[in-house]
This record gives sequence, C-alpha cells and structure tokens, in this order.
Amino acid sequence: MKKLALYSAVIVTALFFSFKTLAPSVWKLDAAHSKLGFSVTHMVVSDIEGAFTKFDATINAVNEDFTDASVTMTADVATVNTAQDRRDGHLKSADFFDAAKYPTITFASTSFKKSGANTYTVVGSLTMHGVTKPVTLTATAKTGTDMMSKKAIVGFKIEGTFKRTDFGIGASYPSAAIGEDITLVSSATFVKQ
Repeated sequence: MKKLALYSAVIVTALFFSFKTLAPSVWKLDAAHSKLGFSVTHMVVSDIEGAFTKFDATINAVNEDFTDASVTMTADVATVNTAQDRRDGHLKSADFFDAAKYPTITFASTSFKKSGANTYTVVGSLTMHGVTKPVTLTATAKTGTDMMSKKAIVGFKIEGTFKRTDFGIGASYPSAAIGEDITLVSSATFVKQ
C-alpha cells in the first residue's frame, strides 16, 4: 500500500512538471502598414472618409489560429484626418469628439471567436467621448512572413458599424446632416514578437 502511494506521488509529480504553461504570443502593430479608418454619410448623399493617423494595438494569443486572442487598441483623437482641415478642426471640437477633454479612443476585446476559415467575430468594449459601449466587429486574417525580419506577420481587415449618438458624438446634429451610423474600416498588420 505504501509503495502504491509512493508510485502515485511520483507519477503525479512527474505529470505536474511535464506540463509547462504556454505563454501567450505578443503581436505588435506595424503602424507603417496599418490604417484605422472610418466613414459616415453626409447629407444623405455621400460618404465622408477619415482616419486616425496615430494609433497603437496589441494582440495576445496562445493559439496560433487566434481563437483565444485578446486585442487592445488606443487611438489619438487629435490625429483625426478627413483630408479637410476645417472639418478636422470641427471634429476635434466639443461638437463632436471633444479631443481636449477626451483625447483617446480605446478598444479592449472580450471575445475573439472564429466564424469561418479566416474570419473572426470580435466583441469588445469601445470607449469614446467618455462613453463605453459593447461593439461587435468582423476580422478577416491573412498570415505570412516578413521578408526582411523573417518574423511571422498577420494582417487583419476589421469592419464594424456603431451609432455615433450612442457615444454622444455630434448629438446635436440630425441624421439628415450626418449619418447615424459610423462604419469602421481598418487594415492592420501585426508582427509576432
């Protein structure tokens, strides 16, 4: 009986030390090959496109297929760019983003689930203009290897739609002037560290 208990203890100890905890891989944004863009309908007839030219994001994942991934993103509101200086100044004002009071937009995923061969449904908390709301995004991935560094890379095309007034953005402007829906269209390249 004592020998059986001793053997059991040895086996349990061996099993314990044979399993090592897998550390998540960290994927850093390649800002030179990434864009955080958006579009909104103007006067019901055309779309205005813009981007935040300064943003950062990180992905952490243990699984190579990203099924357990978590992503965080931060964008600098003062870098909003719609290729029209007067409009950009207005977007930074208290009428819209209020960049002086709310200088950053953040996103933190709560779920990153595979929905197809290379597609994912990403759910998370978007914080903008001092308001945090859940949003759902779709992400399409392409993987490869950087030719110079030989590091693994992944590119994500990320899309989603949310209502600007849910975040208090341009709340005094009717949807006939500025569309209610903001469409996020981002293309981001990440490099495995």
